[in-house]
Amino acid sequence: MTHHRWTLRTENTSYTVRVCPDGPWAELEAWGPRGCEEGPSPLDWSRRTHFITPADAAPAEYLPQGLRPFTGSDLVASRPSGDRGVWWEFAGAEEGEGTLRLAFADAVLGLRTVLCYATVPGTDVVRRWTEHTCTGEEPLRLERIDSAAVNVPADDGVRLTYLAGQWSQEFQRTRLDLTRGTFTMGSVQGVPGHAYAPWLAVQDRTAPQDAPAPTYGVALEWPGNWHITAEAEPGGAVRIRAGRVPHGGTVLLAPGDTLTTPRLACAFSPDGLDGLAGVWHRYERRLTGERIRRTRKVLYNSWEATGFDVDAAGQLELAGAAAGIGAELFVVDDGWFTGRADDTGGLGDWYPDPKAFPDGFERFVREVRALGLDFGLWVEPEAVSPGSRLYAEHPEWVYRIEDRPARLVRNQLLLDLGREDVQDFVTGTLDRLLTTYDIHYLKWDMNRPPTERGRPGAGSADRLDLDAAHVEGYLRVLDHLRSAHPDVTVEGCAGGGGRVDHATIARTDVVWPSDNTAPLDRLRIQFGFLHAHAPHVMSSWVTDAPGLFDPRPRSLAFRFVTAMCGVLGIGADLRSWSPGQRAEAARWIARYKEARDVIHHGDVHLLGTPDDPACGVQYDVRDGRLTVVAAFSTGRLDGAPLVPGRPARLRLRDLDPAARYHDTATGTTYGGAHLLHYGLPFAWSADHDAELVVLTRQ
Repeated sequence: MTHHRWTLRTENTSYTVRVCPDGPWAELEAWGPRGCEEGPSPLDWSRRTHFITPADAAPAEYLPQGLRPFTGSDLVASRPSGDRGVWWEFAGAEEGEGTLRLAFADAVLGLRTVLCYATVPGTDVVRRWTEHTCTGEEPLRLERIDSAAVNVPADDGVRLTYLAGQWSQEFQRTRLDLTRGTFTMGSVQGVPGHAYAPWLAVQDRTAPQDAPAPTYGVALEWPGNWHITAEAEPGGAVRIRAGRVPHGGTVLLAPGDTLTTPRLACAFSPDGLDGLAGVWHRYERRLTGERIRRTRKVLYNSWEATGFDVDAAGQLELAGAAAGIGAELFVVDDGWFTGRADDTGGLGDWYPDPKAFPDGFERFVREVRALGLDFGLWVEPEAVSPGSRLYAEHPEWVYRIEDRPARLVRNQLLLDLGREDVQDFVTGTLDRLLTTYDIHYLKWDMNRPPTERGRPGAGSADRLDLDAAHVEGYLRVLDHLRSAHPDVTVEGCAGGGGRVDHATIARTDVVWPSDNTAPLDRLRIQFGFLHAHAPHVMSSWVTDAPGLFDPRPRSLAFRFVTAMCGVLGIGADLRSWSPGQRAEAARWIARYKEARDVIHHGDVHLLGTPDDPACGVQYDVRDGRLTVVAAFSTGRLDGAPLVPGRPARLRLRDLDPAARYHDTATGTTYGGAHLLHYGLPFAWSADHDAELVVLTRQ
């Protein structure tokens, strides 16, 4: 076989693949900073082992069961009447500007697979996915359909960093050393889920923690069932595989049809987890497109103040208080529609409750707008209550297995969004609300996973591929919102951070990381979130919620500075706040508005961790003129310093050591070298446990 070799180049990195001269597969030759492909591959040694096949030891980009029988294949396919296995041959390559397509074909099975690569301009991300086409006369059964596999060079295992947790404790940064064996994570809940984020960072196990070191990352663009698996293989290689998981176990691919897997974003930084976070932030700004220029307004959400007890008078009182402290947007959460006295009814019947709004909902919205506020509304379009009019008219629209009971979760059922008539109902409902009323913001929630995943009368689960159909329907509705209502800001939510992935982020403006808004709990959630996602998509509220996992009290300032690390919102009951608290809130909101552009568009550095006595987040504009630091005291309950009389210090990063940086709030000027070497000082106390510092380079 002729030796073929290609290199894809991003802003600062290169990714080199070749068709192996010893077998019909593609394998990784080099991945890292530009120029790393010049020289012998660091992955060649991984195949030096006995008692397994060359394909099992190769740093393969993608291999099916058949060619790779022992150590984990990326594709498992068969004809319904035949044995599992694919034995393909290389069928050609197509190279374009920043793109590569490598084709492989199995004429006996009737399958053509194309490995697809594309760089993303302005980033250090290479996207990978796979296209499978049934070329025979008989359908194919696909039992495993990963998107891609990536190989990481490591001398003695790797350190995996991933984001784990549960509802109200999402995005907890977690580490694991993997020297041999397999680590896997994922979700079969129909969404990415609260337990794991579809994101993984990989470093050499011997690299210093939280310091510059070569760091590889992957993130799967798929808001459905998924997995990411890391394998430390017998030959020494560490291989990461990722893809969607068919809910029925298999997918049938009909003759002539093509199945395209979700895109896997692959990123590299030489600067550790902090540098990798910067790669992901720039990538998500690219996903946002022109909407990145849209100001993410300070919102007030009424949920924690009123719950389901929604009426025009109470909401207008809250709106007036919100406007008085500087909020720019008022969002009415759950409870505004007919039949919604609690969580047992109303979902699906999306009409304002005339009892709650006796003078009409349109007048209510006008009165909110007259306060100088934009108006927003909460919806849960995929859900339906059993007692609703919608369910009475269309019981066939919910997921259900024939002759089996439908399970209630949170007193509701889930619509089969893979059906076109259900999609049309959802888009029609949202169109009606957004054109009838002056709505500028839509919070899309989802509070239950699909359980009985069936569509009565439509055939077996493996023929329907219901998970993929639901994802396609969900994305179709979001795409419709983008095109039909481009001025409406969309927030993605699923019981908190249950559906945060690049497909959702590309179609929404912000996402809700967690329902937990307690100060120290939220700081830890956001610390993990910012490793994988950009500040401009991170919605965060100031509330009165007590700590669930870390109950130590923190000040109102701490709550504001925490929420200001992303897109600021307020969810507390302002009616119970004192005039002093409202005045303090107004001052923080004004400071946030001054720093908002830097926070949302600047380069981000995570300073320390919530486990340290002090930590922070640093934001820098690209030209270095402004630096914003959100700093937190996370140590002793009384706020006392570790050493009496000595301030806590946060060493800043990427400043000009020869420049001078001026803090206009205090009048203090620092040398860049001082801030890099000694750090920015903070004299914490029980009454001063957080600060926002704005530094201007002189």
